[in-house]
Amino acid sequence: MIVDCAIYRGGQRTRGPQDLSDALQEARAAGGFVWIGLHEPSEKEFDHVAEEFGLHPLAVEDALKAHQRPKLEVYDDSLFAVLKPVVYEPESDAVSTGEVMVFVGDAFAVTVRHGEGAPLAAVRRRLEQEPHLLAKGPTAVLYAIADAAVDHYLDVATELQTDLEELEAEVFSPDGGGSRNTASRIYTFKRQILEFRRATVPLALPLSRLAGTAPFGTAVPFVDERARPFFRDVSDHLTRVNESVEGLDRLVSDVLSAHLAQMSVRQNDDMRKISAWAAMAAVPTMIAGIYGMNFAHMPELHWVWSYPAVIALMAVLVFTLYRLFRRRGWM
Repeated sequence: MIVDCAIYRGGQRTRGPQDLSDALQEARAAGGFVWIGLHEPSEKEFDHVAEEFGLHPLAVEDALKAHQRPKLEVYDDSLFAVLKPVVYEPESDAVSTGEVMVFVGDAFAVTVRHGEGAPLAAVRRRLEQEPHLLAKGPTAVLYAIADAAVDHYLDVATELQTDLEELEAEVFSPDGGGSRNTASRIYTFKRQILEFRRATVPLALPLSRLAGTAPFGTAVPFVDERARPFFRDVSDHLTRVNESVEGLDRLVSDVLSAHLAQMSVRQNDDMRKISAWAAMAAVPTMIAGIYGMNFAHMPELHWVWSYPAVIALMAVLVFTLYRLFRRRGWM
């Protein structure tokens, strides 16, 4: 559905168009641009918008189906960008992603949002309070959305860093992360990092193109030259995010390796203890087995002190083995 629709002129919001069919003509006549925001539109709703603004069919298909990677596509009459806002859910310590598609033309900006996270109403309100940015035309809309998404990436990276520190404390605690859920938590956290990377890493090249810093790149149409420094700033912030994400990914891999190593060491300790107890049990078993044989002529069978002597011998041998294993740290 259409969430908001307004015409902007000279950095100021004017009345919304009476009819969507006349929105673009009104914006061009006023020397401004029209910004239409949609949230999970139906195919019928979006077909009407696409027809009025001349949006490319391939971009329209991507905007309706969603599940796209961050990218930037240039068509004859518009620019199409895909961003993936990330939302951190403190209750479940989980990362979820939405999608925002932005169409930018000579006098229009159309935004399509999928998912409940990262609504664009706050972005629109903030942008309307900065007329000098709105005066740069539809490019300002793309910049504001990218800036808000990347700034939120930094917040999410901070939250994930806190979660990782908690995992490290659990793994390197005195019990060595003995909980059965520790490995599961580490693996789940690694999946969260992977989901985060899918949103941040592919966005680097589109932002470099918008900032005019992409290698062997050409100027991107429909982007105001005065806005390029702003996109460079967003690109720098994204670089920080990607470096942080790479660091988190390496650290969580190291934590998982450390946890598995600790589990292996603990299992070896358990096996040594079991072997030590088995060795101590084997000595009296062997002696008892020898004297349990039914031979008529065996030494000490008719000796009065044979029974207590054998029991004492068993006790001495078992105690000696116990002291030996204790000294070597097996028990």
